[in-house]
Amino acid sequence: MSDTLAALLPVFLLIVTGFVLRRSLLSEESHWTGIGQLVYFVMLPALLIDTLARADFARLPVGSIGGALLAAIAAMAAICLALRRPLASRLQIDGAAFTSLFQGATRWNAFVALAIAAGLFGNHGVALVSVAMLAMIPVLNVLNVLNVWVLARYAAAKRPDWRTVVVALIRNPLIWSCAAGIALNRIEIAIPPPVHVFAEALGRSSLALALLMVGAGLRLTSLLQPSPAALLASVLKLVVLPALAIGAGHLMGLNAAGLGVVAITSSVPTAPVAYVLARQMGGDAELLAQILTMQTVLAALTIPIMISLAL
Repeated sequence: MSDTLAALLPVFLLIVTGFVLRRSLLSEESHWTGIGQLVYFVMLPALLIDTLARADFARLPVGSIGGALLAAIAAMAAICLALRRPLASRLQIDGAAFTSLFQGATRWNAFVALAIAAGLFGNHGVALVSVAMLAMIPVLNVLNVLNVWVLARYAAAKRPDWRTVVVALIRNPLIWSCAAGIALNRIEIAIPPPVHVFAEALGRSSLALALLMVGAGLRLTSLLQPSPAALLASVLKLVVLPALAIGAGHLMGLNAAGLGVVAITSSVPTAPVAYVLARQMGGDAELLAQILTMQTVLAALTIPIMISLAL
């Protein structure tokens, strides 16, 4: 537990720093928009390409990690859909609020997962999370479509343009950067040392900036009156989903590092992109902002517990 807390402390200190910067030095929204584009389209792809190009895939359990996460997320999606009518009748959670709960319970923040894995397992941890992302990208793209369908079914006034959704998925930098790293690894092209140093510097910087962005997006005032939907989404995402994923990982025979990565990727807060999607498609964006903040605050307590249980 002490090693886990030592690895997690820098992560949450960066998140707190981002929260402070958003309310002092970098208060303009445009500052964070530019940082987000830089991290998403340049710096994180550099990290994924460089890490996967040099990874030893003989030591990376791609199928087991991907299978464990797939089983857990599929089960969570089924649980949320099964709860739809009871939530509406007993807690008065309408369609728009349900879509935010659904996104909050099924998505995961790759930035936070990469940073925690790097702190606990070094480059091997980054490679494992990158492989998990690669293995899960087809599933997550289906999940993206499912989230869009849930929004269209329960919140949006009209059906979305599916061609726009498909184009957005194809242009996802996480997809092509993982594919590029795998391709370089398989064809065994040696990366020149200066290029490696350049890509590694960009990639390592991306994790710090991404965590600052997470902190900048927090809205602590929303926690003064937490809604039942936000509390339920936090329990499902931070407790139930990791338990499902860790159990699936044990059944698939994952080693300690593999179980640790499964625990990390399943127990981190939901992805901020969920808030953008909610605003664009008529979901309850304010509820989702509360879910994001609540999960980030509570994750400081739940992530160490889940990783310790997995290990």
